[in-house]
Amino acid sequence: MSSTETPLKRAAPVPEAVERTREPRRKGTRVPAFALNLIALVAGVGLWAWLASLGVQALPGPAAVAGRAGELIADGTLAEDSLASLRRVLTGFALGTLLAVPVGFLMGWYPVARGLLEPYVQFFRTVPPLAMIPLAIVLLGIGELPKIFVIFLAAFLSSVVAAFQGVVGVDRTLVDAARVLGARDGTIFLKVVVPASAPFILVGMRIGLGSAWGTLVAAELIAAQEGLGYQMQKAQLYYDLPTIFVVLITIGLLGLLMDRLLLLAERRLTRWQETR
Repeated sequence: MSSTETPLKRAAPVPEAVERTREPRRKGTRVPAFALNLIALVAGVGLWAWLASLGVQALPGPAAVAGRAGELIADGTLAEDSLASLRRVLTGFALGTLLAVPVGFLMGWYPVARGLLEPYVQFFRTVPPLAMIPLAIVLLGIGELPKIFVIFLAAFLSSVVAAFQGVVGVDRTLVDAARVLGARDGTIFLKVVVPASAPFILVGMRIGLGSAWGTLVAAELIAAQEGLGYQMQKAQLYYDLPTIFVVLITIGLLGLLMDRLLLLAERRLTRWQETR
């Protein structure tokens, strides 16, 4: 090698820390949601049994509640009351949702309809549906109609705002692009606004379903002779805590099942939407 030639410099060694950062990151092990749900259930039942063993406020344990549930199932009482409550909830929820969706669309699409209807919607949203029970009794009597009415009102007020917000929140770029392509208002509404509002509508339905079940017990105070709320009130008179727990668990399970069905429908109808 001549003196004029410069020796090639060796590349400096890459620090170990930098080398490690180049390696693909390993994803952490994800625990399945079902396993987490099962862990939470076992932990909750265990805590419940522990509190019952301490004698906290004469709290019945899981075994006592399970035994009482078996008795109510065997004599058919639980099934009859559950069917009666389901009929009321489904009727009120279906009527409330069927009315809430078109009203929400009208409010979101037409400014005139929004100006006429929004004050009433916002006013009645501040009035709890339970506060309407005395008025429902006076105007509608003590039959099935007032019970369904207060459940309908709870579902309607929860769903109408979601439908309205879904229409208002539609990306204006999509609407303008459809107009440029020559689409008319009816086509834009059916092909753009309705699909874009579907996630909001389904979320509103889930909220409305929860409100319907939350109003059920109070609604069944209106001279009811059957239903889960009626059974709970009757158990309260005799301080029958196991029956109260059975009714509470039944309401929770039925509500959870219906919510899961709505969630399944939401996933199928909104597959195009990005989810985390």
